[in-house]
Amino acid sequence: MTRLFTILLTALAVSCAGPEAPCPVVQYKTPKGGKLELYMITHGSVAMSYKGFSVQVDPVGKMGQAEIDYSWFPKADLILITHEHGDHLSPDTIELLSKDDTQILLNAKSRDQLGKGEAIANGESRKVGPVGVTAVPAYNISEGRQNFHPKGNGNGYILDFDGFKVYVAGDTEDIDEMASFGPIDVAFLPVNQPYTMTTTQCIEAAMTLKPKVLIPYHMSQTDIQEVKTVLDANDSGIEVLLFEELR
Repeated sequence: MTRLFTILLTALAVSCAGPEAPCPVVQYKTPKGGKLELYMITHGSVAMSYKGFSVQVDPVGKMGQAEIDYSWFPKADLILITHEHGDHLSPDTIELLSKDDTQILLNAKSRDQLGKGEAIANGESRKVGPVGVTAVPAYNISEGRQNFHPKGNGNGYILDFDGFKVYVAGDTEDIDEMASFGPIDVAFLPVNQPYTMTTTQCIEAAMTLKPKVLIPYHMSQTDIQEVKTVLDANDSGIEVLLFEELR
């Protein structure tokens, strides 16, 4: 664990779950006193655990030459897929994490490729176990980028854990719709231009969303320190957690 990571966790009064965890994990209490754990797996892949209910978002077992070991995690109760690109949709990893009653929510093109699950469109909501799930838009807006993630195709997801809301943005830029997403407790925002946001766009998106905690993810080789530096310097009130695992 890096010194920066330790300092940031201390500042937020959150903690690591246990030394056996294969990736960084932070814990929060929901308004009803439940314990929510957020796992920083890799790139666009994150996991969540609440009241014994396991959620996987865009689980991918191989990123380039890196192999991700999912054997530590329990079988998922809910799997969310934002869109059909290979760094978000991995049929093999979904199969590994699935059990007979695993529910899969995904965008329509991912449903077509995977051949199972329930397609959910922007603006639709579902209640799965103790978790409320709302699919929200995720798309590119900059000239010349719209072909990467066209409007109306991919999803971001807002997950409601008994009043504690986590926004996993998927591949998007700082779209106008974000102004209506709040309040958000933890926001995962992607930063890897030209496919998602620049650091400036991430800062602007954070200022629009005003989450209590911002976790940049899907970062690739982006120098992400600027996001924390600018938000801290402007007294934004947003705590920024940086995880190298999410590159």
